[in-house]
Amino acid sequence: MPARDDRSIGSVGVTFAKARVANPRASGGPSVELEFLIDTGALFSVVPADVLENLHVAHLERHDFTLADGTHRAYDVGEASFELAGRARTSQVVFGPAGVTPLLGALTLESLGLMVNPVTRELLPMRLLLAACRQGGAPRAAARP
Repeated sequence: MPARDDRSIGSVGVTFAKARVANPRASGGPSVELEFLIDTGALFSVVPADVLENLHVAHLERHDFTLADGTHRAYDVGEASFELAGRARTSQVVFGPAGVTPLLGALTLESLGLMVNPVTRELLPMRLLLAACRQGGAPRAAARP
């Protein structure tokens, strides 16, 4: 795991981590290392649009978002490859405005099988559980692989 990088804003601690971003449709293509703010309260990851466009990440959809200050904005969304802590997966990514702090959101963290320890703010492997249901019965734990 990368070393924890904590920064305090008043009494609120935040976690940053370096990750690589690439175009998942360009196997062996270029990638960029960025410092991401780990934001478990954000669903999507956010990368400046110019970075994603330089990697030729496709604009797939456009979504309306409510920002932290309550304003509403529409942004394009694509899919990018993220590599962090020796793990690589694809995830949805927002084409953010110029100068935006790159954010690593919950969908990307979960796809990488990572979580943030709420006390130490360290990135840790997620404990992966499977559950199964009996037909017409209550849930039961699935066998561990």
